[in-house]
Amino acid sequence: MRVLKLKRENFLPFLKGLEKWGELWGPVKKGRGYVYAKAEPEKFELKALRTLIPAKKFFVPKKATILKFKNGEWKEHQEVKNRVIFGLHPCEIHALNIYHKFYTRLYPDPYYVKNREATLIVGLSCIPDDKCFCYNTATSTVNEGFDLFLTDLEDKLLVWVGSPKGEDAIKGLTHFLEDVNQKDIDDYISWRKKRDGSFKLEVDLEGMPEIVSFSYESPVWEEMGEACLSCGTCTMVCPTCTCFDIEDEFDLRSDEMNRQRFWYSCVFREYSMVAGGHNFREARSERLKLWYTHKLVGFMSEYGSPACVGCGRCIASCPVGINILSVVRALRKEKTDAFWKRMEVKNA
Repeated sequence: MRVLKLKRENFLPFLKGLEKWGELWGPVKKGRGYVYAKAEPEKFELKALRTLIPAKKFFVPKKATILKFKNGEWKEHQEVKNRVIFGLHPCEIHALNIYHKFYTRLYPDPYYVKNREATLIVGLSCIPDDKCFCYNTATSTVNEGFDLFLTDLEDKLLVWVGSPKGEDAIKGLTHFLEDVNQKDIDDYISWRKKRDGSFKLEVDLEGMPEIVSFSYESPVWEEMGEACLSCGTCTMVCPTCTCFDIEDEFDLRSDEMNRQRFWYSCVFREYSMVAGGHNFREARSERLKLWYTHKLVGFMSEYGSPACVGCGRCIASCPVGINILSVVRALRKEKTDAFWKRMEVKNA
């Protein structure tokens, strides 16, 4: 991996030059938050933190047609567009690395693979806010899973070239780039110290796989279940959640049909329902337990790391305060002022 320097005044021309690869997407302001959108580079928010919906939407879309039935036969269908996704922070790239493991190791997903191959991933450094805890999940820095990564040092940016695809992308743009010198290295070290000292939130994940396993019968799950809305927000905004469902979309007046794949959630009541109407996880508490066991135990045993990257989306999104922070603290028997913990539970 090599590192180059990009002067601030060359940043926008450099980014526009990447459009030769494909559509340029990046973080833009929407309401009180940010989203990944196709836009001119001038509209990208370089200080944006977490987007409302993570970058997984580019690789496994929220809803997509995978098969079309016409003239008595099924045909595979996938719309693939070459894209440059700019502005992914280290935790987001770590999440995509988790996604990549899930969708390629045992049963490679051809839809995911084609979208990944058509995407140029351009990362961007960030300064954490009060909901970031990627330092605790060892995802505040990243060394793989990106094609280019930009570290913003105010007057300049360091450009890390992380793949052959990244090397190809900067061909023809080398007149914008320079070799780094000792001052650039010193400035980067100073920036790292400043960034590492900016974390305000700490989530102690030490020993959590064992703690979650030992706490399987804890009343904490029932307390959360009383407050949970089963809305699925936590799973939709989580950058590592992979659940999906498939259904056929058809019109009885037509001989054509589409088979759709769309995001689904293990906290939905119907998720564990089987033929005959039996539900293995009727209670919301059981569905929450499933989700957190997967995040903090199951994925760890399968892939060697938790399926949480410390992005803070669940903290920012859950309307009743059920998130990694409050759950971990409750299981550790530490004080938490989350809404679900303060709510008065009426016993039946």
